[in-house]
Amino acid sequence: MLMTDPPARRRGAWAPAVLTALGVLAVSCGTGERQPPSAARPAAPAHVAAYDAGWRAGKGMYESGGKGTAVREVVWGGCARRSLTARPRRVVDRDRGAWVLGCRQGVSGEPHRPPAHAVTRRETDPGLLAGFRSWAARNGAEDAAAGAARVVLVRLGDDAYDVELTGGHDGGDGKADAGSLADAFTRWWDGDDGDAGVAWNLLILSPDGARLLTRDL
Repeated sequence: MLMTDPPARRRGAWAPAVLTALGVLAVSCGTGERQPPSAARPAAPAHVAAYDAGWRAGKGMYESGGKGTAVREVVWGGCARRSLTARPRRVVDRDRGAWVLGCRQGVSGEPHRPPAHAVTRRETDPGLLAGFRSWAARNGAEDAAAGAARVVLVRLGDDAYDVELTGGHDGGDGKADAGSLADAFTRWWDGDDGDAGVAWNLLILSPDGARLLTRDL
């Protein structure tokens, strides 16, 4: 907070005071050290940055396609699917749920209202993995499902989620086996989202967490 001095008695007496005030503004409080411009603008929280990117993307689609675009992007999962390829990845991947929320609101013509906290939640689901393995054993897909090690539900909000399936495959030749695993899982899933909302994407991950491929659910 700047303190104002008493009015100067002579017209030219204000100049030193102004120069002093400008010097105070250029120096950080308390330390006396000059700081780079970026230090005065702290980075936005991850969920806010992701929301901003999603809202801008949605707003752009709304402006180019009109209200009808919202049906495709919100009801039919367009924003949820786009979140897998939206850029910049370093922003989107930190909170894809916030990106989806921003995209939905932007494409619906809603005001810019960032969430107060992170949106994405991750939950392991060992029961889902057990159900898949049991089905695979009964339906000739045991080999394809053999590498399945973990299932995680990636909740992108209250009514949308993705399924991450970690297998024992890596890149290169392992992608063929990952494809067989994805085929078997989507055949078993068959649109049965349950009561947890709508599952939009299946992500097959390598043991170290790298994304090998995605499929629609």
